[in-house]
Amino acid sequence: MKIIFATGNKSKLREIREIMAGTGYEIITAEEAGIISEPEETGSNFEENALIKARAVFNETDRSAIVMADDSGLCIDHLGGEQGELGIHSARFMGHDTSYDIKNAEILKRMEDVPDEGRGARFVCAVAVILPSGSEITVRESMTGRVAYEASGNNGFGYDPIFYLPEFGKTSADISPEAKNLISHRGKALRHMRAVLSEAGV
Repeated sequence: MKIIFATGNKSKLREIREIMAGTGYEIITAEEAGIISEPEETGSNFEENALIKARAVFNETDRSAIVMADDSGLCIDHLGGEQGELGIHSARFMGHDTSYDIKNAEILKRMEDVPDEGRGARFVCAVAVILPSGSEITVRESMTGRVAYEASGNNGFGYDPIFYLPEFGKTSADISPEAKNLISHRGKALRHMRAVLSEAGV
């Protein structure tokens, strides 16, 4: 069975293929399937935005493949959580074309006087699937940590360099991709969805 994943993010796609390895699904991007889709993410939560992206791609398919999309973001308690400046707006924070080095520096600046107990944060990922039948499924998972005091690490992407994992004593950009995939919001959500699809016999 083929899965068309609604993303153009190469780093994200690499993670997805690593996490879904061995499942037997052929995973391709919407672009590889000849579909150009950039719907406006107008949902009020991660699940709604994931479904918006999945539906936009599904409507352009011949209904022979599973369509999958995710929506994820960094929810920082001090900055309003899921509905704050980041949260469901994480990719759009300071503009899509602004580098994550600049975004991360701005977050650290805003958090510089906040003590440990106020730096709580979590990465959230919702994965949406639309089956060839048109049935829709969503799951949500998260990874809990806090905002670091400085950026660190060259692994991962996006906000990983400023997301501190107390159990590792490192940021999620400092740990190996293999270790991150085991605990990450996206890794958990994809494994959750993989189990749901298996139970459904897809």
